[in-house]
Amino acid sequence: MRKKILLIEDNQDIRENTAEILTLAQYDVVTAVNGKEGVEKAQKEKPDLIICDIMMPVLDGHGALHLLSKNKETVGIPFIFLTAKSERGDFRKGMEMGADDYLTKPFDDVELLSAIEIRLKKNDILKKEFTKNYSGINSFINEAKGMESLKELSEERDIRNYKKKDDIFKEGGYAKGIYFINKGKVKTFQTSESGKELITELYKEGDFFGYLPLLQDEKYMSSATALEDSEVLMIPKEDFFSLLYKNAEVSRKFIELLSDNLREKETQLVKLAYNSVRKRVAEALVKLSDKYKKDDDQIFSMNVSREDLANMVGTATETVIRTLSDFKTDKLIEIAGSTITILNYDKLAKMKN
Repeated sequence: MRKKILLIEDNQDIRENTAEILTLAQYDVVTAVNGKEGVEKAQKEKPDLIICDIMMPVLDGHGALHLLSKNKETVGIPFIFLTAKSERGDFRKGMEMGADDYLTKPFDDVELLSAIEIRLKKNDILKKEFTKNYSGINSFINEAKGMESLKELSEERDIRNYKKKDDIFKEGGYAKGIYFINKGKVKTFQTSESGKELITELYKEGDFFGYLPLLQDEKYMSSATALEDSEVLMIPKEDFFSLLYKNAEVSRKFIELLSDNLREKETQLVKLAYNSVRKRVAEALVKLSDKYKKDDDQIFSMNVSREDLANMVGTATETVIRTLSDFKTDKLIEIAGSTITILNYDKLAKMKN
């Protein structure tokens, strides 16, 4: 399928000559004579790439880039500025605003087509879908290694196997990388001075975890332990920062892969303070179901220790055991050994204080 390019240029000769070159190179070309018309055509045509002059009437190149970057449908389109040598200050401003590249007038055919080809290739990584498993993450990183700025990415991405209750990292340790769960379940928790655990988060297959200490340049504030036999991939610290900072296209896709994780923290302490134990146990069971129930499961069952459940709720193990017994009597759950089966998810989710 032919790629579509929007060319925004007020000089008729340059516009017509450049459009002819692009057409001969098998691109579909849409043209605009100023930034205002260019923005309108970008929103209507959804081009694969935009080439834009800086100095134009009505709306200049900077204004066009600003408006396009505010629209979720056009923000990801690669953007190349055309600039005269006397406009280098304008070029720097444009790059700071998010332009991907620039060409200095006059430019030759090879220079133009090469810049376009590179930008389109880089943008393809944003359009690809990567499965959230070992194979998908490897494919993403291998695609990233094709970029000049990321060719030094490490090959050290082996799966590490953890048995149930094995430590992945410990509170107070230094972060060496980020972690991705290929199979299994993981909890992170903090330990009080008295030795009591408070579970801070639960992670499942397809989740990343452990990257906040890297971003904040801090030691681990919590420990991570496997809830069951698990396969975990570690991406080294240096690769994490390269993927995040060295290439705009790769960074956007990497953040998209990471973005499932960063929520829920702020309401947890409020719930601990104001919700009844009965409601908190119900919420913990609902959270386990939401996190780990598979699409094809009719009901949710999970082997979970009463101690882990108590740490999620923030109460004594004995209190959790009594509450679960009440839920069983009310036919909200079934209990077989350490396995809990949820019979009435809706009532648990709507449990009153």
